[in-house]
Amino acid sequence: MSDTLSSIPRTFDSFAAKPVRERLLSLDVFRGMTVAGMLLVNDPGSWEHIYEPLEHATWNGWTPTDLVFPFFLFIAGITTYLSLSARRERGDDERAIRAQIIRRGVLIFVFGLLVNGFPYFTWGDVAGVPDPSFLQRIADRLMHWRIMGVLQRIGIAYLCAALLTQRTTLRQQVAIIAGLLLSYWVVMTALPVPGEGTIGALLLNMPPRTMQAWVDRVVLDWTRFGLGNHIWASSKTWDPEGILSTIPAIATAMLGNIAGRWIAERKPLPERLAGLFAAGALGMMAALMWNWVFPINKSLWTSSYVLFTGGMACIALATVMWIVDFHKVRGWTKFFVIYGVNPIAAFVGSGILARLIYSIFKVTKDGRRMSLEQGIYETLFTPWLDPINASLAFAIVFVLFWYAILSWLYKRNIILKV
Repeated sequence: MSDTLSSIPRTFDSFAAKPVRERLLSLDVFRGMTVAGMLLVNDPGSWEHIYEPLEHATWNGWTPTDLVFPFFLFIAGITTYLSLSARRERGDDERAIRAQIIRRGVLIFVFGLLVNGFPYFTWGDVAGVPDPSFLQRIADRLMHWRIMGVLQRIGIAYLCAALLTQRTTLRQQVAIIAGLLLSYWVVMTALPVPGEGTIGALLLNMPPRTMQAWVDRVVLDWTRFGLGNHIWASSKTWDPEGILSTIPAIATAMLGNIAGRWIAERKPLPERLAGLFAAGALGMMAALMWNWVFPINKSLWTSSYVLFTGGMACIALATVMWIVDFHKVRGWTKFFVIYGVNPIAAFVGSGILARLIYSIFKVTKDGRRMSLEQGIYETLFTPWLDPINASLAFAIVFVLFWYAILSWLYKRNIILKV
Protein backbone atom coordinates (compact mmCIF):
# COMPACT_ATOMS: atom_id res chain seq x y z
CA MET A 1 0.00 0.00 0.00
CA SER A 2 2.74 2.45 0.94
CA ASP A 3 5.19 1.64 -1.87
CA THR A 4 6.30 4.81 -3.64
CA LEU A 5 7.17 5.41 -7.27
CA SER A 6 10.78 4.60 -6.55
CA SER A 7 9.93 1.29 -4.91
CA ILE A 8 7.70 -0.12 -7.61
CA PRO A 9 9.88 -2.33 -9.80
CA ARG A 10 9.76 -1.81 -13.52
CA THR A 11 7.91 -4.30 -15.68
CA PHE A 12 8.49 -5.03 -19.32
CA ASP A 13 8.01 -3.04 -22.49
CA SER A 14 5.70 -4.84 -24.89
CA PHE A 15 6.95 -3.10 -27.96
CA ALA A 16 10.62 -4.13 -28.08
CA ALA A 17 11.81 -7.37 -29.63
CA LYS A 18 13.80 -8.02 -26.48
CA PRO A 19 11.89 -7.09 -23.29
CA VAL A 20 13.13 -3.83 -21.77
CA ARG A 21 12.29 -2.94 -18.20
CA GLU A 22 9.61 -0.28 -17.92
CA ARG A 23 7.81 1.21 -14.96
CA LEU A 24 4.03 1.04 -15.40
CA LEU A 25 2.71 4.48 -14.54
CA SER A 26 -0.81 3.06 -14.51
CA LEU A 27 -0.22 1.35 -11.16
CA ASP A 28 0.31 4.68 -9.40
CA VAL A 29 -2.56 6.24 -11.34
CA PHE A 30 -4.93 3.44 -10.32
CA ARG A 31 -3.89 3.68 -6.68
CA GLY A 32 -4.23 7.47 -6.78
CA MET A 33 -7.72 7.21 -8.26
CA THR A 34 -8.63 4.89 -5.39
CA VAL A 35 -7.27 7.29 -2.75
CA ALA A 36 -9.01 10.31 -4.30
CA GLY A 37 -12.23 8.29 -4.50
CA MET A 38 -11.90 7.41 -0.83
CA LEU A 39 -11.66 11.09 0.15
CA LEU A 40 -14.60 11.99 -2.07
CA VAL A 41 -17.00 9.45 -0.56
CA ASN A 42 -15.79 9.83 3.04
CA ASP A 43 -16.19 13.59 3.36
CA PRO A 44 -19.50 14.98 2.06
CA GLY A 45 -20.92 18.29 3.18
CA SER A 46 -24.00 16.54 4.55
CA TRP A 47 -24.51 12.83 5.16
CA GLU A 48 -28.22 13.38 4.51
CA HIS A 49 -27.67 14.69 0.99
CA ILE A 50 -25.48 12.37 -1.11
CA TYR A 51 -25.82 11.17 -4.67
CA GLU A 52 -26.62 7.45 -4.68
CA PRO A 53 -23.37 6.32 -6.42
CA LEU A 54 -21.40 8.06 -3.65
CA GLU A 55 -23.17 6.12 -0.89
CA HIS A 56 -22.57 2.54 0.20
CA ALA A 57 -25.27 0.05 -0.66
CA THR A 58 -27.80 -0.13 2.15
CA TRP A 59 -26.90 -3.80 2.73
CA ASN A 60 -26.74 -6.30 -0.15
CA GLY A 61 -25.61 -5.14 -3.59
CA TRP A 62 -23.03 -2.56 -4.50
CA THR A 63 -22.39 1.00 -5.62
CA PRO A 64 -19.16 2.56 -6.96
CA THR A 65 -18.39 3.54 -3.36
CA ASP A 66 -18.28 -0.14 -2.39
CA LEU A 67 -15.40 -0.66 -4.82
CA VAL A 68 -12.98 1.78 -3.16
CA PHE A 69 -11.82 -0.36 -0.23
CA PRO A 70 -11.33 -3.65 -2.14
CA PHE A 71 -9.55 -1.78 -4.95
CA PHE A 72 -7.16 -0.46 -2.31
CA LEU A 73 -6.44 -3.97 -1.05
CA PHE A 74 -6.12 -5.27 -4.61
CA ILE A 75 -3.49 -2.69 -5.62
CA ALA A 76 -1.71 -3.31 -2.31
CA GLY A 77 -1.45 -6.97 -3.31
CA ILE A 78 -0.03 -6.02 -6.72
CA THR A 79 2.63 -3.67 -5.36
CA THR A 80 3.50 -6.18 -2.64
CA TYR A 81 4.39 -8.78 -5.25
CA LEU A 82 6.36 -6.29 -7.36
CA SER A 83 8.29 -4.73 -4.48
CA LEU A 84 9.17 -8.06 -2.85
CA SER A 85 10.27 -9.44 -6.22
CA ALA A 86 12.56 -6.43 -6.58
CA ARG A 87 14.06 -7.14 -3.17
CA ARG A 88 14.76 -10.73 -4.15
CA GLU A 89 16.48 -9.53 -7.32
CA ARG A 90 18.70 -7.34 -5.15
CA GLY A 91 19.70 -10.41 -3.16
CA ASP A 92 17.66 -9.97 0.03
CA ASP A 93 17.02 -13.25 1.83
CA GLU A 94 13.57 -14.52 2.73
CA ARG A 95 14.08 -13.90 6.44
CA ALA A 96 14.68 -10.18 5.85
CA ILE A 97 11.68 -10.00 3.53
CA ARG A 98 9.48 -11.70 6.11
CA ALA A 99 10.62 -9.29 8.81
CA GLN A 100 9.74 -6.35 6.56
CA ILE A 101 6.27 -7.80 5.88
CA ILE A 102 5.56 -8.20 9.59
CA ARG A 103 6.86 -4.72 10.42
CA ARG A 104 4.74 -3.08 7.72
CA GLY A 105 1.59 -4.97 8.64
CA VAL A 106 1.94 -4.09 12.33
CA LEU A 107 2.68 -0.42 11.60
CA ILE A 108 -0.33 -0.06 9.29
CA PHE A 109 -2.55 -1.59 12.00
CA VAL A 110 -1.10 0.74 14.65
CA PHE A 111 -1.62 3.79 12.41
CA GLY A 112 -5.27 2.83 12.05
CA LEU A 113 -5.65 2.30 15.78
CA LEU A 114 -4.14 5.71 16.52
CA VAL A 115 -6.43 7.42 14.00
CA ASN A 116 -9.44 5.73 15.63
CA GLY A 117 -8.47 6.99 19.07
CA PHE A 118 -7.67 10.58 18.09
CA PRO A 119 -7.76 12.94 20.03
CA TYR A 120 -7.53 10.34 22.80
CA PHE A 121 -10.18 11.89 25.04
CA THR A 122 -13.96 12.17 24.84
CA TRP A 123 -14.76 15.65 23.51
CA GLY A 124 -18.52 15.48 24.08
CA ASP A 125 -20.64 14.44 27.03
CA VAL A 126 -19.49 11.57 29.21
CA ALA A 127 -22.35 9.27 30.17
CA GLY A 128 -23.17 9.43 33.89
CA VAL A 129 -20.65 12.22 34.61
CA PRO A 130 -22.17 15.75 34.60
CA ASP A 131 -18.87 17.63 34.74
CA PRO A 132 -16.08 15.21 33.73
CA SER A 133 -12.44 15.96 34.41
CA PHE A 134 -9.84 15.59 31.68
CA LEU A 135 -8.69 12.26 33.14
CA GLN A 136 -12.28 11.01 33.12
CA ARG A 137 -12.55 12.05 29.46
CA ILE A 138 -9.39 10.07 28.66
CA ALA A 139 -10.72 7.03 30.55
CA ASP A 140 -14.05 7.22 28.75
CA ARG A 141 -12.28 7.40 25.39
CA LEU A 142 -10.28 4.29 26.23
CA MET A 143 -13.53 2.50 27.09
CA HIS A 144 -14.94 3.21 23.61
CA TRP A 145 -11.80 3.15 21.45
CA ARG A 146 -12.69 1.22 18.30
CA ILE A 147 -10.12 -1.52 17.70
CA MET A 148 -10.83 -2.48 14.10
CA GLY A 149 -11.07 -0.14 11.10
CA VAL A 150 -10.04 0.35 7.49
CA LEU A 151 -6.29 0.67 8.04
CA GLN A 152 -6.38 -2.16 10.55
CA ARG A 153 -8.00 -4.43 7.99
CA ILE A 154 -5.47 -3.34 5.37
CA GLY A 155 -2.62 -4.12 7.77
CA ILE A 156 -3.94 -7.58 8.64
CA ALA A 157 -4.83 -8.46 5.05
CA TYR A 158 -1.46 -7.22 3.76
CA LEU A 159 0.50 -9.14 6.39
CA CYS A 160 -1.38 -12.42 5.95
CA ALA A 161 -1.52 -12.24 2.15
CA ALA A 162 2.18 -11.39 1.85
CA LEU A 163 3.20 -14.24 4.16
CA LEU A 164 0.87 -16.71 2.45
CA THR A 165 2.27 -15.86 -0.99
CA GLN A 166 5.93 -15.49 0.00
CA ARG A 167 7.00 -19.09 -0.62
CA THR A 168 3.93 -20.68 -2.22
CA THR A 169 3.33 -21.56 -5.86
CA LEU A 170 0.55 -20.06 -7.97
CA ARG A 171 -1.46 -23.29 -7.70
CA GLN A 172 -1.11 -23.29 -3.92
CA GLN A 173 -2.19 -19.64 -3.76
CA VAL A 174 -5.32 -20.35 -5.80
CA ALA A 175 -6.09 -23.24 -3.45
CA ILE A 176 -5.64 -20.99 -0.40
CA ILE A 177 -7.97 -18.34 -1.85
CA ALA A 178 -10.58 -20.98 -2.67
CA GLY A 179 -10.23 -22.42 0.84
CA LEU A 180 -10.69 -19.01 2.49
CA LEU A 181 -13.76 -18.10 0.43
CA LEU A 182 -15.47 -21.49 0.68
CA SER A 183 -14.76 -21.82 4.41
CA TYR A 184 -16.12 -18.33 5.07
CA TRP A 185 -19.26 -19.20 3.09
CA VAL A 186 -19.81 -22.32 5.18
CA VAL A 187 -19.22 -20.52 8.49
CA MET A 188 -21.52 -17.62 7.58
CA THR A 189 -24.39 -19.72 6.20
CA ALA A 190 -24.31 -23.38 7.24
CA LEU A 191 -23.38 -23.10 10.91
CA PRO A 192 -25.96 -22.16 13.57
CA VAL A 193 -25.38 -18.72 15.06
CA PRO A 194 -25.02 -19.04 18.87
CA GLY A 195 -28.05 -17.73 20.69
CA GLU A 196 -30.15 -17.37 17.53
CA GLY A 197 -31.49 -20.90 17.17
CA THR A 198 -30.99 -21.09 13.40
CA ILE A 199 -28.31 -21.23 10.74
CA GLY A 200 -26.53 -18.15 9.46
CA ALA A 201 -28.04 -18.34 5.97
CA LEU A 202 -31.41 -17.28 7.39
CA LEU A 203 -29.90 -14.29 9.21
CA LEU A 204 -27.74 -12.72 6.50
CA ASN A 205 -30.17 -9.79 6.10
CA MET A 206 -30.17 -9.03 9.84
CA PRO A 207 -26.85 -7.26 10.60
CA PRO A 208 -26.87 -7.68 14.41
CA ARG A 209 -27.72 -11.40 14.16
CA THR A 210 -25.14 -12.72 11.69
CA MET A 211 -22.24 -14.97 12.65
CA GLN A 212 -19.92 -12.02 12.03
CA ALA A 213 -21.85 -9.89 14.53
CA TRP A 214 -21.67 -12.66 17.13
CA VAL A 215 -17.90 -13.00 16.72
CA ASP A 216 -17.45 -9.22 16.93
CA ARG A 217 -19.37 -9.08 20.21
CA VAL A 218 -17.40 -11.97 21.67
CA VAL A 219 -14.00 -10.50 20.72
CA LEU A 220 -14.55 -6.71 20.77
CA ASP A 221 -17.32 -6.01 23.29
CA TRP A 222 -15.66 -6.01 26.71
CA THR A 223 -18.56 -4.55 28.71
CA ARG A 224 -18.98 -7.90 30.47
CA PHE A 225 -15.52 -7.28 31.95
CA GLY A 226 -16.23 -3.63 32.72
CA LEU A 227 -13.83 -2.51 29.98
CA GLY A 228 -16.21 -0.93 27.46
CA ASN A 229 -17.41 -1.70 23.95
CA HIS A 230 -14.79 -1.45 21.19
CA ILE A 231 -17.06 -2.11 18.22
CA TRP A 232 -17.92 0.58 15.64
CA ALA A 233 -19.88 3.23 17.57
CA SER A 234 -22.57 3.62 14.91
CA SER A 235 -23.77 0.04 15.32
CA LYS A 236 -22.50 -1.15 18.73
CA THR A 237 -23.43 -4.76 17.89
CA TRP A 238 -21.28 -5.50 14.83
CA ASP A 239 -18.33 -3.95 13.02
CA PRO A 240 -18.15 -3.42 9.23
CA GLU A 241 -14.42 -4.10 9.48
CA GLY A 242 -14.90 -6.85 12.02
CA ILE A 243 -12.97 -9.96 12.94
CA LEU A 244 -14.57 -12.69 10.86
CA SER A 245 -15.06 -10.63 7.68
CA THR A 246 -11.36 -9.73 7.65
CA ILE A 247 -10.61 -13.34 6.63
CA PRO A 248 -12.03 -13.04 3.08
CA ALA A 249 -10.34 -9.62 2.80
CA ILE A 250 -7.06 -11.55 2.89
CA ALA A 251 -8.23 -13.28 -0.29
CA THR A 252 -8.78 -9.85 -1.93
CA ALA A 253 -5.15 -8.93 -1.29
CA MET A 254 -4.01 -12.34 -2.54
CA LEU A 255 -5.94 -11.84 -5.78
CA GLY A 256 -4.01 -8.60 -6.21
CA ASN A 257 -0.78 -10.49 -5.61
CA ILE A 258 -1.67 -12.93 -8.40
CA ALA A 259 -2.49 -9.99 -10.67
CA GLY A 260 0.93 -8.51 -9.85
CA ARG A 261 2.57 -11.80 -10.84
CA TRP A 262 0.76 -11.68 -14.19
CA ILE A 263 1.58 -8.00 -14.80
CA ALA A 264 5.28 -8.75 -14.25
CA GLU A 265 5.32 -11.57 -16.81
CA ARG A 266 7.70 -11.22 -19.79
CA LYS A 267 4.82 -11.00 -22.22
CA PRO A 268 3.71 -8.28 -24.64
CA LEU A 269 1.56 -5.67 -22.94
CA PRO A 270 -1.53 -6.43 -25.08
CA GLU A 271 -1.37 -10.05 -23.93
CA ARG A 272 -1.20 -9.03 -20.31
CA LEU A 273 -4.11 -6.65 -20.81
CA ALA A 274 -6.16 -9.40 -22.44
CA GLY A 275 -5.41 -11.68 -19.49
CA LEU A 276 -6.58 -9.07 -16.98
CA PHE A 277 -9.78 -8.39 -18.94
CA ALA A 278 -10.52 -12.12 -19.20
CA ALA A 279 -9.80 -12.82 -15.53
CA GLY A 280 -11.96 -9.87 -14.53
CA ALA A 281 -14.90 -11.03 -16.64
CA LEU A 282 -14.67 -14.59 -15.29
CA GLY A 283 -14.43 -13.38 -11.70
CA MET A 284 -17.46 -11.13 -12.05
CA MET A 285 -19.48 -13.87 -13.74
CA ALA A 286 -18.66 -16.35 -10.96
CA ALA A 287 -19.52 -13.73 -8.34
CA LEU A 288 -22.90 -12.95 -9.86
CA MET A 289 -23.79 -16.65 -9.78
CA TRP A 290 -22.55 -17.02 -6.18
CA ASN A 291 -24.60 -13.92 -5.35
CA TRP A 292 -27.76 -16.04 -5.65
CA VAL A 293 -26.91 -17.94 -2.47
CA PHE A 294 -24.32 -15.68 -0.77
CA PRO A 295 -25.20 -12.08 -1.69
CA ILE A 296 -22.62 -9.47 -2.69
CA ASN A 297 -22.23 -7.48 0.52
CA LYS A 298 -19.45 -5.10 1.46
CA SER A 299 -20.17 -5.00 5.21
CA LEU A 300 -19.96 -8.81 5.41
CA TRP A 301 -17.17 -8.90 2.78
CA THR A 302 -18.90 -11.99 1.36
CA SER A 303 -17.08 -14.43 -0.88
CA SER A 304 -19.15 -13.26 -3.86
CA TYR A 305 -18.12 -9.68 -3.04
CA VAL A 306 -14.44 -10.73 -3.11
CA LEU A 307 -14.77 -12.26 -6.57
CA PHE A 308 -16.92 -9.43 -7.90
CA THR A 309 -14.66 -6.60 -6.72
CA GLY A 310 -11.53 -8.54 -7.67
CA GLY A 311 -12.91 -9.01 -11.18
CA MET A 312 -13.93 -5.37 -11.37
CA ALA A 313 -10.45 -4.33 -10.18
CA CYS A 314 -8.83 -6.40 -12.95
CA ILE A 315 -10.99 -4.72 -15.59
CA ALA A 316 -10.55 -1.23 -14.15
CA LEU A 317 -6.77 -1.61 -13.88
CA ALA A 318 -6.52 -3.09 -17.39
CA THR A 319 -8.48 -0.12 -18.73
CA VAL A 320 -6.13 2.35 -17.04
CA MET A 321 -3.10 0.40 -18.33
CA TRP A 322 -4.56 0.41 -21.85
CA ILE A 323 -4.98 4.19 -21.77
CA VAL A 324 -1.82 5.17 -19.87
CA ASP A 325 0.80 2.57 -20.80
CA PHE A 326 -0.39 1.25 -24.15
CA HIS A 327 -1.72 4.41 -25.81
CA LYS A 328 0.50 6.73 -23.71
CA VAL A 329 -2.33 9.17 -22.96
CA ARG A 330 -0.78 10.66 -19.84
CA GLY A 331 -1.61 14.34 -19.71
CA TRP A 332 -4.28 13.75 -17.04
CA THR A 333 -2.33 11.38 -14.82
CA LYS A 334 -0.24 13.64 -12.56
CA PHE A 335 -3.23 14.55 -10.38
CA PHE A 336 -3.72 10.90 -9.46
CA VAL A 337 -0.01 10.04 -9.28
CA ILE A 338 0.38 12.63 -6.53
CA TYR A 339 -2.29 10.81 -4.53
CA GLY A 340 -0.88 7.40 -5.43
CA VAL A 341 2.66 7.90 -4.14
CA ASN A 342 1.61 9.08 -0.66
CA PRO A 343 -1.47 7.05 0.32
CA ILE A 344 -0.68 6.73 4.03
CA ALA A 345 -0.29 10.51 4.38
CA ALA A 346 -3.59 11.01 2.57
CA PHE A 347 -5.46 8.44 4.62
CA VAL A 348 -4.09 9.32 8.08
CA GLY A 349 -4.07 13.07 7.50
CA SER A 350 -7.57 13.22 6.05
CA GLY A 351 -8.89 10.99 8.83
CA ILE A 352 -7.50 13.27 11.53
CA LEU A 353 -8.71 16.42 9.76
CA ALA A 354 -12.19 14.94 9.32
CA ARG A 355 -12.36 14.08 13.03
CA LEU A 356 -11.38 17.67 13.87
CA ILE A 357 -13.82 19.50 11.61
CA TYR A 358 -16.75 17.06 11.77
CA SER A 359 -16.70 16.31 15.51
CA ILE A 360 -14.28 18.31 17.66
CA PHE A 361 -14.03 21.92 16.50
CA LYS A 362 -17.28 23.82 17.10
CA VAL A 363 -18.54 27.21 15.88
CA THR A 364 -21.64 29.29 16.54
CA LYS A 365 -23.78 30.37 13.58
CA ASP A 366 -27.15 32.14 13.84
CA GLY A 367 -27.28 31.24 17.50
CA ARG A 368 -26.73 27.53 16.82
CA ARG A 369 -23.75 25.51 18.04
CA MET A 370 -22.45 23.25 15.25
CA SER A 371 -19.35 21.49 13.94
CA LEU A 372 -16.81 23.52 11.99
CA GLU A 373 -17.59 21.38 8.94
CA GLN A 374 -21.31 22.22 9.13
CA GLY A 375 -20.49 25.89 9.58
CA ILE A 376 -18.31 25.87 6.45
CA TYR A 377 -20.91 23.90 4.53
CA GLU A 378 -23.78 26.23 5.41
CA THR A 379 -21.75 29.42 4.91
CA LEU A 380 -19.90 28.68 1.67
CA PHE A 381 -21.98 26.10 -0.18
CA THR A 382 -25.68 25.98 0.69
CA PRO A 383 -26.42 29.68 -0.04
CA TRP A 384 -25.90 29.14 -3.80
CA LEU A 385 -26.40 25.39 -4.33
CA ASP A 386 -29.20 22.97 -3.54
CA PRO A 387 -28.30 20.62 -0.65
CA ILE A 388 -27.16 17.58 -2.65
CA ASN A 389 -24.91 19.63 -4.96
CA ALA A 390 -23.64 21.68 -2.02
CA SER A 391 -22.71 18.42 -0.28
CA LEU A 392 -20.88 17.19 -3.38
CA ALA A 393 -19.11 20.54 -3.82
CA PHE A 394 -17.84 20.35 -0.23
CA ALA A 395 -16.47 16.84 -0.88
CA ILE A 396 -14.73 17.98 -4.08
CA VAL A 397 -13.14 20.93 -2.27
CA PHE A 398 -11.96 18.52 0.45
CA VAL A 399 -10.32 16.35 -2.24
CA LEU A 400 -8.66 19.39 -3.84
CA PHE A 401 -7.49 20.64 -0.43
CA TRP A 402 -5.66 17.37 0.08
CA TYR A 403 -4.33 17.49 -3.45
CA ALA A 404 -2.66 20.81 -2.56
CA ILE A 405 -1.08 19.27 0.56
CA LEU A 406 0.06 16.10 -1.21
CA SER A 407 1.38 18.15 -4.15
CA TRP A 408 3.50 20.20 -1.74
CA LEU A 409 4.84 16.96 -0.21
CA TYR A 410 5.42 15.46 -3.68
CA LYS A 411 7.51 18.42 -4.84
CA ARG A 412 9.70 18.06 -1.77
CA ASN A 413 9.89 14.26 -2.06
CA ILE A 414 8.31 13.84 1.40
CA ILE A 415 6.73 10.39 1.43
CA LEU A 416 5.22 8.79 4.53
CA LYS A 417 6.46 5.20 4.42
CA VAL A 418 5.90 2.14 6.57
